[in-house]
Amino acid sequence: MHNIQYPFTVRKIKLNLCFNYYTMSHYHSLGKIPHKRHTQMRKPDGSLYAEELFSTHGFSNVYSLIYHCHPPTMIKSAGEPFSREPKIAMKRSLLHQSFQGFKVEPEDDYIKSKKPVLVNNDLHISLAAPRKSTTDYFLKNADADELIFIHEGSGTFHSIYGSMDFGYGDYIVIPRGTIFQLHFNTPENRLLVVDSFSAIQTPKRYRNEFGQFEEHSPYCERDFRKPQNLQTHDETGEFTVMIKKENIVYPFIYATHPFDAIGWDGFCYPYIFSIHDFEPITGRIHLPPPIHQTFEGHNFVVCSFVPRMYDYHPLSIPVPYNHSNIDSDEVLYYVDGNFMSRKNVTKGQITLHPGGIPHGPHPGLVEKSLGAKETKELAVMIDTFKPLWLTEEALRINIPDYYKSWIEHG
Repeated sequence: MHNIQYPFTVRKIKLNLCFNYYTMSHYHSLGKIPHKRHTQMRKPDGSLYAEELFSTHGFSNVYSLIYHCHPPTMIKSAGEPFSREPKIAMKRSLLHQSFQGFKVEPEDDYIKSKKPVLVNNDLHISLAAPRKSTTDYFLKNADADELIFIHEGSGTFHSIYGSMDFGYGDYIVIPRGTIFQLHFNTPENRLLVVDSFSAIQTPKRYRNEFGQFEEHSPYCERDFRKPQNLQTHDETGEFTVMIKKENIVYPFIYATHPFDAIGWDGFCYPYIFSIHDFEPITGRIHLPPPIHQTFEGHNFVVCSFVPRMYDYHPLSIPVPYNHSNIDSDEVLYYVDGNFMSRKNVTKGQITLHPGGIPHGPHPGLVEKSLGAKETKELAVMIDTFKPLWLTEEALRINIPDYYKSWIEHG
């Protein structure tokens, strides 16, 4: 058996066309793989390993080739499906809203803990406070890529590709169809989760035609953590995989362990990026939110607000100017620190400023910001280009009359 690693070379082709589907445009390989794809690779007993092409857009985008000890198709039985359909409470509202995210009740079970609060046909934004790891089953989202932001807690992400440790401030990016487990170190965990019905990727303007991050990018390849420590589970038995498709969870019992890969290579796999590794872009005068952009999907972007120096023009105004959301809904999830443009913000609080009306800094904060040299804020922003709908869970944690918070009280 040969495990020959060849340097990956890029010929003169338009690779950036492929990156429309997945962001992790870096070749990666773990374990043992054959010299040529789609050729025989035999076990020590002479039987064949089972090759699987893992791709999420037919055969037209980036992919990985996985070599299993057993075919990944051996279903023993199927359990009773159950719904995780978001319960929409309000589809049409033009009011500014705010929600107390840490009021989402913790749950032992990870699937039950994930509570959608703001949704539309492009993405679901959920909050989760799981107490227990998913050691009794495996997860598979066949609907959407998942972006899990770790606000509180730590642990290890496990998949067929290997493992990755995660902690405070990490974004875990999981391609749809990936079977995984989350092992938490503590029972106190707080997560912000985005289910994206399109691929989650890095902004195209950060990458050159070969997929390499440009010098102006706020991060580079070194900041992205890839799966490591591949462990081959050559096991038979009964293994429950909870597969979500069109908001229904289907419990499937497989005859072999989902993490039975002897090796794999390719471009499609989960990875982690820490918000603490985002390098802020600053200027002499206030720069708009696109400088904070970290990820994007169809009809939405994700931005990271991190500690940074303020603007340094002698007459600069550090806080954002009033701006009209005409084409997008703006969601801010407050992680830590004092946010420059908001009063009385708490950890885990969410604000929703819908498209159609302007918003800006709270009264008194413009003058207060003058002369400030830096901010210690930490927040995640999600801008959507289609209106977001409020769920019943969102109304349960809603802060009444937030839209009146711009009125100055003498």
